[in-house]
Amino acid sequence: MNDMTHEHATFRSMIDGTQEDWDIIAREQKEFAPNNGARILDHLKLLGGDYGGFPVDRLEHCLQTATRAHRDGRDEEYVVMALLHDIGDTLGAFNHPDVAAAILKPFLSEENLWIVQHHGIFQGHYFFHYLGLDRDMRDQFADHPYAAACAEFCEKYDAPAFDPDYESLPLEFFEPMVKRLCAYPRSSIYKKVMVEEAA
Repeated sequence: MNDMTHEHATFRSMIDGTQEDWDIIAREQKEFAPNNGARILDHLKLLGGDYGGFPVDRLEHCLQTATRAHRDGRDEEYVVMALLHDIGDTLGAFNHPDVAAAILKPFLSEENLWIVQHHGIFQGHYFFHYLGLDRDMRDQFADHPYAAACAEFCEKYDAPAFDPDYESLPLEFFEPMVKRLCAYPRSSIYKKVMVEEAA
């Protein structure tokens, strides 16, 4: 935002803020928040060129995962979830599913959010034993209502998505989906404010 064209609150501490200050801040937030999808896409692009030893870079892996889900007829929210499931890789080398889940929490259904948050453990079924870990770690969630959906996501879309010969759809294909899904929250403490503004 151009500082020359926007108002600013006058307080030096939130403790001293007034209704007038917070009216200014709320107006700015309502302009800023709907562009959330574009900022998420900018962050996703950071995965380009990062191979981490894999046959394709992390961005291509995300594109393959989303393309496979799209071609399988999954709905838009699921496809966006598939595209962004590893967006946490850049900041969360030791907990990337948690980072991705935190970013996507306001926008996903309970089931799709659970898939994002737990896909690391479920994906581990295919390689944990090579790292000295328990490949059946996912069995702790065997009775969870979303366990089968998470296992399916990994088996059908995530695990196969390291193929250097696979023809993925370009990121530009998915950009409108991300921008639509991430413009307004499904669940957030700020949802009321954003929904009222959009109405």
